[in-house]
Amino acid sequence: ENIKWATDIKDKKLWFISKFSSLAFRGHCSKLVGMRQLINSYLFLYNSAQALGWALAFLRVLLDFANTRSFNGAYASSAELIILLQKAAFLEVIHGALGIVPSGFLFPLMQWGGRTHYLLAIVQRIDEMQESPSVFATFVSWSICDFIRYSHYALNCIGYCPHWSTFIRYTAFIPLYPLGAAGEVWLMYHALPYIKEKDLYRDFFSRFHFSYYTFIQILLLCYPLLWGKLYLHLLKQRRSKLGKAHVKRRE
Repeated sequence: ENIKWATDIKDKKLWFISKFSSLAFRGHCSKLVGMRQLINSYLFLYNSAQALGWALAFLRVLLDFANTRSFNGAYASSAELIILLQKAAFLEVIHGALGIVPSGFLFPLMQWGGRTHYLLAIVQRIDEMQESPSVFATFVSWSICDFIRYSHYALNCIGYCPHWSTFIRYTAFIPLYPLGAAGEVWLMYHALPYIKEKDLYRDFFSRFHFSYYTFIQILLLCYPLLWGKLYLHLLKQRRSKLGKAHVKRRE
């Protein structure tokens, strides 16, 4: 009887431990699901806000061109909004670093750094370049690409991602990215005389053995390599994403 009683006690302990572990595991899973839902809600709001912002930026550029019949007013009409959107985009580097999105942080950082430097360090500081037609080309490229990209991300966050959205997301960049990059390079090259004349960022670069003017020259030489790396990464993503989408449609 003592043996039977001990066995019963042991069985009850095992049952209790098993039940407690099961409840604890379920509670942990519920917390993870809740956290994932919270993150998805945040990402949906962020991507939706960016998509609306870039749509508005494109509309401003387009309306200015329609009213003036000139490519020179792109910066004056939309730069303030685009600078705000670009500053906010640093969150994507943080998203990648924290692992809440699968993109990692390197390529978002490269894209964010390149655009922010172009906007704040060159165009904003050199008034003579703000009416350049290349700014129009770059802003149009950025606004269309990012409206498509952020709209696609927002749809993904709510679990609705039709094939046409995936196709446009991973196809539109093929002509638009080279257009934007060409505009950036053209402007940086033509900004060189002004950079040299104004001796931009002299105080900062005085601690080094070269000037900002030299830095831009080096950057222009490296730009095709840096941009090509990003472009090839996007083409690789395109093959992967459209390949998966094609398989799902067949199933």
